[in-house]
Amino acid sequence: MDFRGTDTPRVNWTGDCLVVGLFEDAIELTGDLAELDQTLSGTLQELINEFEFKGKAESTAVTRVGANSPIRKIAVVGLGKSDALTLETLRRATAAAVRLVKREKCKTVGISFPAWNNDPAQTVQAIAEGLELTLHNDHRFKSDDDKTFEIQQVELLGFPGQEDAINRARQISLGVILARELVSAPANIVTPITMAETAEAIAREYALELEILEQEDCEKLGMGAFLGVAKASELPPKFIHLTYRPQGTPRRKLAIVGKGLTFDSGGLNIKPTGSGIEMMKTDMGGAAATLGAAKAVGSLKPDVEVHFISAVTENMISGRAMHPGDILTASNGKTIEINNTDAEGRLTLADALVFAEKLGVDAIVDLATLTGACVIALGDDIAGLWSTSQAIATEFLEAAKQSGEKFWQMPMEEKYFDGLKSVVADMKNTGPRPGGAITASLFLKQFVKETPWVHLDIAGPVWADKDNGYNNAGGTGFAVRTLVNWVLT
Repeated sequence: MDFRGTDTPRVNWTGDCLVVGLFEDAIELTGDLAELDQTLSGTLQELINEFEFKGKAESTAVTRVGANSPIRKIAVVGLGKSDALTLETLRRATAAAVRLVKREKCKTVGISFPAWNNDPAQTVQAIAEGLELTLHNDHRFKSDDDKTFEIQQVELLGFPGQEDAINRARQISLGVILARELVSAPANIVTPITMAETAEAIAREYALELEILEQEDCEKLGMGAFLGVAKASELPPKFIHLTYRPQGTPRRKLAIVGKGLTFDSGGLNIKPTGSGIEMMKTDMGGAAATLGAAKAVGSLKPDVEVHFISAVTENMISGRAMHPGDILTASNGKTIEINNTDAEGRLTLADALVFAEKLGVDAIVDLATLTGACVIALGDDIAGLWSTSQAIATEFLEAAKQSGEKFWQMPMEEKYFDGLKSVVADMKNTGPRPGGAITASLFLKQFVKETPWVHLDIAGPVWADKDNGYNNAGGTGFAVRTLVNWVLT
């Protein structure tokens, strides 16, 4: 599909469907919209009247235009109130427009939306992201690969010369799509081995440095927490370390650490039927986002050094499985009593965080589908954020605001660590049921000594059961865009 900005006025555009964005408080046709309506013999005003279109955000209406018109159809999309316009409004309006014109079988489309905050580059990037992500459909595992109607060309009216913004949106969207497809694929397709192969492909394509630590390498580094989880699986663990280095001296150095459980059975504390065990293929959503961000950063080439890290394995059941009551020793020497083998993600992250801090980076962000407690607290659409540095947390929240992804900063309540204290070891791997997402973050905090650190619990937003704006059902690729925005900050 060809997507471009153009300075063609609305009244002069020709094609299958022209989509006009309208605010709730500005439905009246004035200026060039009145001229366009006159050119269309009053069809635009008739459309608004007939559908009682009020401009509510993401609402749509469309109609055919007369036979002699330069456009075949005219459509309107609601943008909500003008004083509440955001980049996310534009992404979602674009998604609504795309779904509409696909239903209407329009191959050539013109989109006319206003600029956000007088910033044409960010406006175009947001619209392009909404377009690319809405058009993505994952049919890899369906025997009847139904080729749905494809749009051939989209022109964004009033925004010429924004090729850089379009390219940036496309590269970030490709990172999101990679993460979506990794999360959506089943555990017999996405394994520790294929995750390592995906990292290898990214390294080759974008000239990133790659280090894959095998089991023996991890043993030499004393990664007893990670390997304790991995030892029950028939598949070998893979510790992935991708590095992007810019030309010249980097402005700063960052690490992104993603939880990489390609399947989580719960271990000997096995997840029962009805607990969502069939969805545990998504437990590598943090690693998927990490690799998606690596793909985007590798293509955009910022002046920041970034390390992308994931300790990848399965949590399975066998005669070698760790037992409840076992004591593991992490690579920083901390000992952990296992009181629940289903709290395994934090064990893999423990060694990954120790590894990341030894790189001497300026800040670390980890992200993980870590706790059901966070989903209970914040629902399916909002991720939790904990941090030891308010400055880095604020940076990250600003990056999230630009991406439209929702995070909520949660308290790092030190007193709750009492619930993790063990009689026989330095700590247990789980605490009491209340505040479970907080105690999980406090557990991870034990493995970052001094580096500013942000922990993201993305258990809710990593998956969508149905289409939601520009997120189609399945893996969402959540956090990729925010991670990239943070790196580019």
